[in-house]
Amino acid sequence: MAAVEGTKKKVIIDTDPGIDDAMAIFLALRSPELEVLGLTTTFGNVHTALATRNALHLLEAVGRTDIPVAEGSHVTIKKATKLRIASFVHGSDGLGNQDFPPPATKPVDQSAAAFLVEQANLYPGQVSVVALGPLTNLALAVELDPAFPEKIGQIIILGGAYSVNGNVNPAAEANIFGDPDAADIVFTCGADILAVGLNVTHQVVLTDADREKLEQCDSKYARYLCKLMGVYFDYHRDGYFIKGAYLHDPTTVIAAVNPSLLTYTEGVVRVQTVGITKGLTVFDNTKKRLGPLSLCLSDSHVAETGAVDRF
Repeated sequence: MAAVEGTKKKVIIDTDPGIDDAMAIFLALRSPELEVLGLTTTFGNVHTALATRNALHLLEAVGRTDIPVAEGSHVTIKKATKLRIASFVHGSDGLGNQDFPPPATKPVDQSAAAFLVEQANLYPGQVSVVALGPLTNLALAVELDPAFPEKIGQIIILGGAYSVNGNVNPAAEANIFGDPDAADIVFTCGADILAVGLNVTHQVVLTDADREKLEQCDSKYARYLCKLMGVYFDYHRDGYFIKGAYLHDPTTVIAAVNPSLLTYTEGVVRVQTVGITKGLTVFDNTKKRLGPLSLCLSDSHVAETGAVDRF
């Protein structure tokens, strides 16, 4: 799971920026262990068009316009257009209501799914996808190329709530709830999957004291992030009554940088796609097959705990 010594792990970040997405993208860019091949965008924290604009803006802000951005689906895998958008967490612009100017750069003339398939073919077995939003683009990549799960190195998913309540409702975590049909396709496609759920990310908190330390850092990455954090911290104070903010997306990037900082249980995951428990991640660590015998599921490594201080 770790990169070969002396080489960088190639990653694509599938993202819906999002304040903690900005943190995660900057963390990936600042991690010498990773080579970011590109960003693909999806809906979730914002609609897809705004996610693309924000991704381009983030790369411009730190001088990394060499990294391509491919725009993803504007609808769920089943073409639903009524989406859950978390502007109440990240601000109406997704980046803390900063009203940044439009980026000068443009996305590549290629869909997110096509970009994912292309990179998996260029570097078979070497590319990890860090999926920070709903899994629509990944499911579309599986539909576009049925061999994609065999060619992709690993899919590291921020998604699910394993033995804990969700954050959309008692059953579901936001990314899985955003497109449960796509999530079920990905979890059953046969790829090597590492899932980081709320049971882990709710252990990792950037405290008010940590924020003050960050504000003192002489780094363009830190200075930029400190502009965004007000809305995000306000949401956590009012919604969770904590003095800090959960680091969902950065924790998932750290799982790509150094997976040894997490402990895992191996099993299979299915996603409830209908009813009052829509978006529920059902984790079975005793079997390798569920449902019809012809359906071979992915062996998923579900994160259980993390070395919080080192995060």
